[in-house]
Amino acid sequence: MKNLKTLLILTAMLAGATSAYAASHAGAPMATGDAKKETATAAPADMAEGEIRKVDMATKKITIKHGEIKNLDMPGMTMVFQVMDPAMLDKVKAGDKIRFKAEKANGAIVVTDIQPAR
Repeated sequence: MKNLKTLLILTAMLAGATSAYAASHAGAPMATGDAKKETATAAPADMAEGEIRKVDMATKKITIKHGEIKNLDMPGMTMVFQVMDPAMLDKVKAGDKIRFKAEKANGAIVVTDIQPAR
């Protein structure tokens, strides 16, 4: 009899917890594996922060000391990048603090956007 009461109490507690959970998540979209992938790829790439060390107009390259580049899973370092549009190089000089986007293209990492840091 004592075991039956314990079983009934535990069952009632479990039922209450289940309904409370369901009520708190009612109407919330359920993220499945595919939905998580779509959300991750739909988000725009974060801009990395950096400082321009060198602008090489002849080779159309730029050297940037940068923080983490999240979309490339790259830690902070100083490196030389190609630029998608050489006209970007006219707008910057060594010492400028910037925010930029970089992407992999044709086997190289290319800067696709440069903006002054805020």
